[in-house]
Amino acid sequence: MYYNRKVAFTTLGCKLNYSETSQIARNLVENGYLKVDFSDRADYYVINTCSVTENADKQTKSIIKSALKTNPDAKIIIIGCFAQLKPEAIAAMPGVSMVLGAKEKFNLHEHLNALDDATSPIVLNSDIEAVNSFKSAFSYGERTRAFLKVQDGCDYMCSFCTIPLARGASRSTSIADTIKVAQEVAKTGVKEVVLTGVNIGDFGKTEDGNERTAETFFELIQALEKVEGIERYRISSIEPNLLTNEIIDFVAASKKFMPHFHIPLQSGSDRILKFMRRKYLTKLYRERVEKIKAVMPHACIGVDVIVGFPGETDEAFMETFNFIHSLDVSYLHVFTYSERANTRALDITPVVPKDERKKRNEQLRNLSEKKRNAFYESQIGATFNVLWEAENDLGLMYGFTDNYIKVAQTFNPDLVNTITSTTLAKVTGSHVRVENDMPALA
Repeated sequence: MYYNRKVAFTTLGCKLNYSETSQIARNLVENGYLKVDFSDRADYYVINTCSVTENADKQTKSIIKSALKTNPDAKIIIIGCFAQLKPEAIAAMPGVSMVLGAKEKFNLHEHLNALDDATSPIVLNSDIEAVNSFKSAFSYGERTRAFLKVQDGCDYMCSFCTIPLARGASRSTSIADTIKVAQEVAKTGVKEVVLTGVNIGDFGKTEDGNERTAETFFELIQALEKVEGIERYRISSIEPNLLTNEIIDFVAASKKFMPHFHIPLQSGSDRILKFMRRKYLTKLYRERVEKIKAVMPHACIGVDVIVGFPGETDEAFMETFNFIHSLDVSYLHVFTYSERANTRALDITPVVPKDERKKRNEQLRNLSEKKRNAFYESQIGATFNVLWEAENDLGLMYGFTDNYIKVAQTFNPDLVNTITSTTLAKVTGSHVRVENDMPALA
């Protein structure tokens, strides 16, 4: 036990990373380490990395420098997708003490002792084929909602993506085991749980990723609905080809699963979707959006889209723009394509100039702003249940409706982590003010 040793964590990337960071931190605390904020002086700084975009790689290097400024004698440990993909390059960075790959990161508490006598960076990184077990995880303590990991890895091998190389094959545990973890989450008092993974709709593959069980994602959410103590669930990003009508109908009738979907599109051009090796075309995507809106007109729908993919001509980009414009969706997450080693996209031409990629990104971000404002305006006057968060932002507190509208009112500590019935009154910038708080606007 090392009761006098302090460890700090920071996380880059997706909700899945946040759930795993939280789980790893709890393991260290259980083994006698003291968790502190990343801005504090610590003995160990653990950086859970992402490698989806080029900026994530650069951000990792920046965070290493920041940690060493706080404590030049600290040990820097790098885990996560970037650590799995480029362990030797990371180990060569000044100040890095340890690099742990996808399999080894969950045993961080067992590896830290080795740093006491190490004179050079320790790199522990199994081949991705050996990363075949599923480790349950959930986040707790950082927010009023928890991220519950239900699946890991991916078998899709999209031409732009390195995640299968960083996380391995698609795999999950049983519904029964997932329910046990959800029951642990319920004991924390968290009101809302976000189901997360790499490809959560692919739930039901065995831990070695080679076989399917008889269980499905649809059956999982049916079982989670019955867990006592959890009031709200959200389904994080789910592939359109795995978002079935029975899932949509279940959410529409559910008292716990929120009317909020995030569905990756990536491109509105069928030709580009084929280059990307996606498993659907725009016809199917439109059908999914229209089905959701038919049974849940108030539902929020988020969209992932990539701009500047190789082969994306001006015409192909406008196909994407016009396709998204025609859909009844609520917001976009726009990603600028960046070249990743060991991906098939590197062989596709012509390459889109970076300044053009930036221009297209801005166009879609503007479209996203218009979509979000239109969605918010369409809900003014309606009453929703809002889960209020703890942050006091210059006298305001924020929360989210069941259909994921960000709302604000005057800060009231008694409302933190409570759910109240709230009528939406006025769109103000990036959020909506509530009716019973309107006098505070004056």
